[in-house]
Amino acid sequence: MVSAVEQLAKGANWSAFSKATELKQRLLFVMGALLVYRLGTYIPVPGIDPAVWNEIFTQKGGGILDMFNMFSGGALKRMTIFALNIMPYISASIIMQLATSMSTKLEAMKKEGEVGRMKINQYTRYLTVFLASVQAYGLAVGLESLQGSTGSAVIDPGLFFRVSTVITIVGGTVFLMWLGEQITQRGVGNGISLIIFAGIVAGLPRAVASMLELGRQGQFNFIELLLLVALIVGVIAFIVFMERAQRRVVVQYPKRQVGNRMMMGDQNHIPLKLNTAGVIPPIFASSLLLLPLTIVGFSGLSGGDITSTIARYLQHGQPLYMLLYGALIAFFAFFYTAVVFNPQDNADMLRKHGGFVPGIRPGTPTAEYMDYVLTRITTMGALYLVFICLLPELLISKYSLPFYFGGTSLLIVVTVTMDTVAQIHSHLVAHQYEGLIKKSKLGGKRR
Repeated sequence: MVSAVEQLAKGANWSAFSKATELKQRLLFVMGALLVYRLGTYIPVPGIDPAVWNEIFTQKGGGILDMFNMFSGGALKRMTIFALNIMPYISASIIMQLATSMSTKLEAMKKEGEVGRMKINQYTRYLTVFLASVQAYGLAVGLESLQGSTGSAVIDPGLFFRVSTVITIVGGTVFLMWLGEQITQRGVGNGISLIIFAGIVAGLPRAVASMLELGRQGQFNFIELLLLVALIVGVIAFIVFMERAQRRVVVQYPKRQVGNRMMMGDQNHIPLKLNTAGVIPPIFASSLLLLPLTIVGFSGLSGGDITSTIARYLQHGQPLYMLLYGALIAFFAFFYTAVVFNPQDNADMLRKHGGFVPGIRPGTPTAEYMDYVLTRITTMGALYLVFICLLPELLISKYSLPFYFGGTSLLIVVTVTMDTVAQIHSHLVAHQYEGLIKKSKLGGKRR
């Protein structure tokens, strides 16, 4: 039985997948939901002149708009009902995580179990609607002030346009939030992550075509193109290795008596990921650095203005940009890790269940030991994130590679793929266990 499960975990038993009807239904549901999402990225917001907006976006691009457009799968550039994508929900989730770590009331609610988690999720949804409404209104007001060479980006500006735009864009964001929850419950993988994944992957063919076109124009020769492809494959393999890396803190449970039986002591471990913060540090760092560039682009400041000068040094590939980008990534890696993992809470939980780290006293010494280990591995994780995110910046500045090959997009694509494949393997293993249990029951009845 163990060997059969190991074969499934390695993906060797293809016949198990053909018999896993529930898994196939879940995968079909995911593909159908992502197809609906992609269709929505082509439904335009009413009242927008697409030709004028495309001209304005091309002129004002290069800042935070390009990053949001990448996450939305091109929906922002086309100004569709999914222009904000799922970003307000992600912002609301991060804000709630920060609020939970700072508010004793929310922290107590989180410890209530399923009921507390449902309440926090409900608060997150309310905050999502609020953030999406504010961003949609700001977007509507900003669109009214934009002028292209052939006229205004808005056909009929006014109160009706603002109200209709807010309702349309907020409705699209809420629909994506609901769709992501449905994918999580009825499909495979995390629905929110898969929606962002689909948006990024949808732009990869165009990015590959752009890279090949640069090679055809003589930006780099065939050997350099092969080296770049090999470098991208090597970076992907490195991301997979580092994302799977973890430090296992050994936990020992002593012997205990349950009724009249003496239960033997058990040994387990607490897995501490090398990159606990995930893709949050690069996203935060990019947003903060690209915001001044976007503001300057839309404000129309002159080239001699000090703000315009600063924004020029904060463009992709500039030394100041890369220095600040790396520093912010490292800062947010430590900050977000401190938010999502509390060594004192984990030490208290271990002591409550009778567990201890060998050689470390329970309570505060255990918390200090975990904090020491977490600080060391987070340092490695921060250096890894800085390397992954700055390497594409060097390639962009030297070879003008498409923005989709940036470190943030690669991290999201690789990590979401790994998580989804792991869940598919889990479903296959569970299906194999069910089949073995059914066979053992039938064998028992025959006897």
